[in-house]
Amino acid sequence: MHPLYEHVESLQHIVVAQATGSTADEAEYARLRQIVLSETALEPLVPRFLRTCRSLGQFWDFIKKRYGKYAERREYIWSEFRPILELLERGGLSPADQFVSVAIEKFDSEHVQSAWSKALDRRSSDAEGAITMARTLLESVCKHILDAANVRYDDSADIGKLYRQTAEQLKLAPSQHTEQVFKQILGGCTAVVEGLGALRNRLSDSHGKGTVGVKPAARHAELAVNLSGALAVYLLATWEARSETAT
Repeated sequence: MHPLYEHVESLQHIVVAQATGSTADEAEYARLRQIVLSETALEPLVPRFLRTCRSLGQFWDFIKKRYGKYAERREYIWSEFRPILELLERGGLSPADQFVSVAIEKFDSEHVQSAWSKALDRRSSDAEGAITMARTLLESVCKHILDAANVRYDDSADIGKLYRQTAEQLKLAPSQHTEQVFKQILGGCTAVVEGLGALRNRLSDSHGKGTVGVKPAARHAELAVNLSGALAVYLLATWEARSETAT
């Protein structure tokens, strides 16, 4: 278990108390909030209200307008803290996860950040869901880039087609290069995307299964999430570099 687990759990107790009319420690809220927010690797999973509410008074103004009943407030707070608590219970983010999380956080795309957070959250406990979110992450990244480039696309297109459009926009398509080594590497990226699409269709929870279904193991989810995270960062970094060059 990660050392921060108890801090986050205590923080959850404090905001639940504030939301349900019990006594809450303002100074302890400020102290624990600062500890949690200083851990940049956890930033994608930190509840949004924790980042925006610098005091318990601000949190009270937020929660009383959002939910009128104590039970609703408790359920909301628990659901917001659940991803980060489950992650810390498993030991926290690996260095590779942290690198991807920080890189993705730079881009102002709620869909991209949400997909990555869910993929991490489900990776060890829900292999099928993690595989689904790995593909969703790449779909969201491709659409984010195509939208920013004002390129039209079919919203219902499969991941292979979306990726090919994105790769052409970023000049990452193998056909756009003459050097064999680049063609081989970029062709490998295309194969990874197509493989993730096939893995999702075969092993994820996106389709119903017959009586003899193939159930993915945690290692399948680990592979899918790691591949999608690395490729997502590469695409976003390439888009950023080309955008800076164009200005």
